[in-house]
Amino acid sequence: MVAQPKLDPREQAFFERLSVAYRGPLIAYFQRRVRSREEAEDLTQEVFLRLVRRPEGADLDNPEAFVFSAAVNLLRDRMRRDKTFRSHLNETEHRQERFEGISPERVLQDRQALQTVMRRLDELDERTRDAFILHRLEGWKHAEIARAFGVSVSSVEKYIIKALAHLMRSPGPYKS
Repeated sequence: MVAQPKLDPREQAFFERLSVAYRGPLIAYFQRRVRSREEAEDLTQEVFLRLVRRPEGADLDNPEAFVFSAAVNLLRDRMRRDKTFRSHLNETEHRQERFEGISPERVLQDRQALQTVMRRLDELDERTRDAFILHRLEGWKHAEIARAFGVSVSSVEKYIIKALAHLMRSPGPYKS
């Protein structure tokens, strides 16, 4: 679980005003795009977490633009992860069709391993997880990720190493 940043009373009041003003519209926005109200509420909460985690805190010129840009980016990230997950799941199913010698148990193990890896990736901070997924699953080069994140190539390399180390520490498909 990620620790919540300490907010001064001015920031607390600012975020509460934003919550009152935008929670309803955000939930409605997400509900039109996801399967359930609970999922829409979770996504809405994630938008507000991103807002609170901003290094600049309550210093926003246009809070509405930030809130809805964060919502769009959150959906985009979610769709990209889902697409990658489905792609790998389909690849596993396709592999089963190509090889008659693969048992149903093996297919189940592969699916469970992929789900474990995806859950373990969700334990990482957003930048580390996104850098790893963009590089390892989407095929982006370190320099492309660095430009997209506005960081150095060295930082991207550290994100990817951190993700690999996290996966290697956990029991599962990457552990020897």
